[in-house]
Amino acid sequence: MDFGRIITAMVTPFHADGSIDWETTGRLMDYLIEDQQSDSIVVSGTTGESPTLTDDEKIALFTFAVEHARGRCKIIAGSGSNETAHSIHLTQVAEKCGVDGALLVVPYYNKPTQEGIFQHFKVIAEGTKLPIMVYNVPGRTIVSMSAETTLRLAQIPNIVATKECASLDQVTLIASQAPADFRVYSGDDSSALPAVAVGAHGIVSVASHIIGKQIREIIESYLKGDVAQAYKVHAASLPIFRGLFDLPNPVLVKAALNLKGLPVGGVRLPLVDANESELAALRSILN
Repeated sequence: MDFGRIITAMVTPFHADGSIDWETTGRLMDYLIEDQQSDSIVVSGTTGESPTLTDDEKIALFTFAVEHARGRCKIIAGSGSNETAHSIHLTQVAEKCGVDGALLVVPYYNKPTQEGIFQHFKVIAEGTKLPIMVYNVPGRTIVSMSAETTLRLAQIPNIVATKECASLDQVTLIASQAPADFRVYSGDDSSALPAVAVGAHGIVSVASHIIGKQIREIIESYLKGDVAQAYKVHAASLPIFRGLFDLPNPVLVKAALNLKGLPVGGVRLPLVDANESELAALRSILN
């Protein structure tokens, strides 16, 4: 399974009352596929506010995304949690919904050992035929999955990729030693170019909601050997890469979409929306 170079971790649009806005979800998917050139979309990931989505909402999102995409891009279900049995169940349900793959996060809060992380992902993989992308994001999970554990997991046939947010050193180690068909994705927008330079296949991106075409140009320019153009676009994009994370994700990317005329609404508690001064700073970056 090749999920492509640009994977967007999609926000979940909400109405003012906090319920999912299905009409805007469809519009957002069309925009990401047609305008921002996403190869794949992650539904119910961190950017989609998975911690505050119910299982019923997640399953409805999986089904809706598959039906609305109509094969125009791959749909990856964020079906992982810090409970192995629950992750197996939700991944199996996502498979029945017709998704193309599953994104499984390192278990958070529990603080498992490396062997515990390995066994968690191994058991989930054994319970599904879906291609799996494991997700290492120590800033949210406290525990970081080591390169060695990732490389062990890469030997499991349906664990096909990793989204890596630990360090460029870790990206380098995994990309240089994993099987040839195992894909490494950066999970940090500002590291897209250097990650590709050390062997990553692409990016699981938040900024691709706003500058997906520019991110594609960065990666494709580098791969074609036009490093100067890749660097030029990367440097121009850096204020957005950094600025969208001045508040906890996805507060500012949702605000940016609202400012662009895609009314995706606000965030669910315990996150809170940007205030007027924070919105003013965001406008200056977008302009």
